[in-house]
Amino acid sequence: MARGGQRQAGGQRNGARKRRGRELDNEGLIPVLARAVREVEIAVQRGRVDSRARMTFQVIALLVREERGRTKTDTELTEAQRAEQMKRLDGIATILAKTAAREATLLALLAEETQLSEGAKALRSEMLKAAGLEPILEVPEAETDAEGGEVAVERRVVPPSVIARRLANPFLVPDFSGIVPGSGQAKRLAGWELLGPLFRSFEYVGGGAPACMPLPAAESLHLTGRLPAGLELMPHQAQMIGAAASGHRTFLLADEPGLGKTAQALLAAQAADAYPLLVVVPNVVKTNWAREAQRWTPQKPVTVIHGDGQSVDGFADIVVVNYEVLDRHVGWLGEFGFRGMVVDEAHFIKNKTSQRSQHVLQLSERIRARTPRPLLMALTGTPLINDIEDFRAIWQFLGWIDEIRPLGQLMDKLEATNLTPAEPAFYGAARNCVIEMGIVRRRKLDVAADLPARRIADLPVELDEGIGRSIREAERELARRLVNRYYTALETRTSGVVTEGIDHELVRRVAGWELADAADRKDGENVFTMVRRIGQAKAGLAADYAAQLARNVGKVVFFAKHIDVMDVAEETFERRGLRYASIRGDQTPKARQKAIDDFTTDPEVQVIVCSLMAAGVGLNLQVASNLVLAELPWTDAEQTQAIDRIHRIGQEEPVTAWRVIAAQTIDTRIAELIDSKAGLAARALDGSDEEIAVSADIQLEALVTLLTTALEEEAAAGPRRVTHLIHG
Repeated sequence: MARGGQRQAGGQRNGARKRRGRELDNEGLIPVLARAVREVEIAVQRGRVDSRARMTFQVIALLVREERGRTKTDTELTEAQRAEQMKRLDGIATILAKTAAREATLLALLAEETQLSEGAKALRSEMLKAAGLEPILEVPEAETDAEGGEVAVERRVVPPSVIARRLANPFLVPDFSGIVPGSGQAKRLAGWELLGPLFRSFEYVGGGAPACMPLPAAESLHLTGRLPAGLELMPHQAQMIGAAASGHRTFLLADEPGLGKTAQALLAAQAADAYPLLVVVPNVVKTNWAREAQRWTPQKPVTVIHGDGQSVDGFADIVVVNYEVLDRHVGWLGEFGFRGMVVDEAHFIKNKTSQRSQHVLQLSERIRARTPRPLLMALTGTPLINDIEDFRAIWQFLGWIDEIRPLGQLMDKLEATNLTPAEPAFYGAARNCVIEMGIVRRRKLDVAADLPARRIADLPVELDEGIGRSIREAERELARRLVNRYYTALETRTSGVVTEGIDHELVRRVAGWELADAADRKDGENVFTMVRRIGQAKAGLAADYAAQLARNVGKVVFFAKHIDVMDVAEETFERRGLRYASIRGDQTPKARQKAIDDFTTDPEVQVIVCSLMAAGVGLNLQVASNLVLAELPWTDAEQTQAIDRIHRIGQEEPVTAWRVIAAQTIDTRIAELIDSKAGLAARALDGSDEEIAVSADIQLEALVTLLTTALEEEAAAGPRRVTHLIHG
């Protein structure tokens, strides 16, 4: 009897749970959104997309985003409940996507600059109240990571200095000067589908066809006087800048890596007076762009947007932002009054459904609306003949096409051919029309006479914020220990010698003692552990850059000192779908030779990951002309040995070694020391009395620099008691 009662009670409880689950299915925001999205879907199917349906579509999309964010962070939900909620939200999102595919005009309602109308705000409040929720004033925006997945976001921001700029100059007048004549209307070609034939024209036309727009002759240009002292342009760079100076305003600059696209873009902006200038870049090259801007156009202030942009200079002429934070700033950037925009590694926007692609296209459209002839430049090393459809977004960014047809000058050029896609001659003529719009493509082989046979290009990178802070704190800890050691030696010195200011001889001795003790030190930081941590922090960034090179220009050699850095690189290449070979110290001779053969003979193996110790000598890898040094060696000799794996007799292309350097760390100083010792080594080989540097020289000099800088900062801060430095 008791058991029966228990079973009955248990059954009642199970039934209650089932009923409660069914009740929950009909409670909350999701059922409200589901009913509304069905109404919009039916309206689109019937061809009755009125203002009410469009407004409902926009509000549903915004509330789905908001509910996804709330569901992800709701600690009261079990994992099973969270998964169920996300599944239901995904179902609504799928219906929205299918609906927008049928009615493309709905997509414009999701643009970042689109504001909610009063009616939409009222509808949003109605839906929230129907779901039993309080209306929320702010709607968070969606963001995707590098893989396209949704991540937590912060609200769009406007940096304080940008507000100050607006207050200082509230009337940013659009510039309608120099509008290019031409209707841009289809006449003979009306009714023809043209974008497909335009893309196919790059595949149908055989080898030998030009891949570069006509450019001014380098001899006719006089640009030297416009350059900072000590800088010179190679002829192929001057030609491109000359085109901008003569009035051309849209460029797809597709030179191979190593041919100086950054300098060309900055100087083209100067020639076109395209300021303020917006530069959108991958995070890995953000610092390098700022440095190059200061180098090539020092009279034009540059500012870099980090995070929410609190440190942005709103009055700068050049604004550099990376793709990863563009979503936070796209609002104010669209109203800033830019007269030029550069998109680096422009193949990053090839996926038009991605957030970053949409943001870039929105900014381009808004800039063109304010300044009909702005300077627009897309930079990429990707060969034009590979996946030509990937250039759809780039051409749209440049204003050559829209979603369905050629625009403006390009349409006029196509009309002027007097051909249609039904005629075979159309494809060659159409290809030339596109190239004349501003495609600039030079290979290293094309300009080999202008290039050094071998060059080292530094690629400064910014470390992840947390890791970067940790490494800089470790440097400060080491500096404090060196300072304490210096003052202890100064206090206990018995020679009686008194030195005004810093005793540089004692500094070198202290650095030497620290270097000698480093191997035995069990706690605290030393120069070796710091450099290793920097290498680990750079590993992913260096591998990403190597992957870009491999995709763009072919085989790449990747060098690292430590096994864990090699591991990170190989994992990165695996994720990117790049085949690679590997040379490590623990390989058998047979395995080592197989790795070399795979890289040199198999066109599918795009990268070889090499240990500086195991592969620094004795290998011939000249099938590649690009090399990435993920970690800095301790001597120029080691660096040269690594580069000589590809820069050797038989190499037919100019060689570029890319050194990845962590900005704002001791890495920068080590690179400078290697270069200074390289000069000494060269003079030694020429017969001078200088000795070639060994690794201890670089290590010692790095510590000397660290200690000297710390002592100079102490002196600048004012006198301090020695005992405090020792014990405090």
